[in-house]
Amino acid sequence: MKKYLTDYRNYIKHCLEKDNADWKKLLEMHKDKILFFQHERIVHLLVTILFALMTLMTVIAFVITRIIGFAPLILCFLVLMVPYIKHYYFLENQTQELYKDYDKILSKLEGKSDNEL
Repeated sequence: MKKYLTDYRNYIKHCLEKDNADWKKLLEMHKDKILFFQHERIVHLLVTILFALMTLMTVIAFVITRIIGFAPLILCFLVLMVPYIKHYYFLENQTQELYKDYDKILSKLEGKSDNEL
């Protein structure tokens, strides 16, 4: 997903540098892509929250029962949380950049300069 989103953002940047793009078609396509990436972002948010809750529940179980078997599970959850948080952070920031790209495409469609946004 990271490569797909990065490639798409590069495509949009390339289109914005041109003056002869079909802005209406590009705007419609961009709206659809934003919806896809928002869906991906919400799925990753839910997975990240689920992992955080499972980690918290495992820590609580370890504190209450003192069963040493929970320690490796806690470690596994914490190790998995790092890439999930990192990926969600990437999706969140790139989705916000897509909104800015949308505004730029809209301004091109309306014939405005970037300074008028």
